Amino acid sequence: MSLIPEIKPQQSLELLKALHILTRDGKINQDSRRKLKQVYHLYHFIEPLMLKVLEEQKQLVLVDHGAGKSYLGFILYDLLLKNHPEAHVYGIEFREQLVKSSEELANKLGFSDGMSFKAMRVEEAMHSTDIPAKVDITTALHACDTATDDAIRFALERQSKYIVLVPCCQAELAAHLRQHKNKAIKHNSLAEIWRHPIHTREFGSHLTNVLRCLQSEARGYQVTVTELVGWEHSMKNELIVARKVAKYKNSARERQLEILKEFGLEEMRERFAY
Repeated sequence: MSLIPEIKPQQSLELLKALHILTRDGKINQDSRRKLKQVYHLYHFIEPLMLKVLEEQKQLVLVDHGAGKSYLGFILYDLLLKNHPEAHVYGIEFREQLVKSSEELANKLGFSDGMSFKAMRVEEAMHSTDIPAKVDITTALHACDTATDDAIRFALERQSKYIVLVPCCQAELAAHLRQHKNKAIKHNSLAEIWRHPIHTREFGSHLTNVLRCLQSEARGYQVTVTELVGWEHSMKNELIVARKVAKYKNSARERQLEILKEFGLEEMRERFAY
């Protein structure tokens, strides 16, 4: 049992050392404490989804996009899924060295039967036969720029039962707002919301997540948005959880298209409304 109160009793200390959350002598610093708190909070939201899937069908496929060093995948597997041999975690990461490191760590910990790592981008994963056609949970933790959008597209393509996202930076929409700013200010007083550069960035990020939520709703998901942890721990703090409940929702698509038109973003329809 760990003497560090933040660490769960069933947690592998060897894993936390390998992920550099713990030092070699088993201590934890302030930065690692914040990182661990974020991952544990996310685990708190994902655990009931995993248990529900396992209860309903006795097996589970979870795909983690933009996995990086696979912090999330390893924590999920270590705390719960290692006790369910019918569950499998796939980590998708385009950097081959990180994939290799994750494979080596999974082998070292005896997790390789239930964890696989694929060196590919999300768009490649979308139609890859290396990943089961049926996916139960799709996750993306701080997947940078448009990688979160790609993860959503993957989840919709594979009809994932649940989508769990903590978006990272996304500069694409803000760049479009900036490009058409002068024209917008002349014809729409709402353009004052993003007239200043810092507001352009913040509003662009907020609007991006609104469009992501509407895209999921339009494709039949029930969406909730909440705070992951306190803002003192991370500014990338928005948690989006979507559950498949229907086939399509036309009203969400209509609102999405209205927003794109209102803000002069029709050219981004392919990104957000498909």
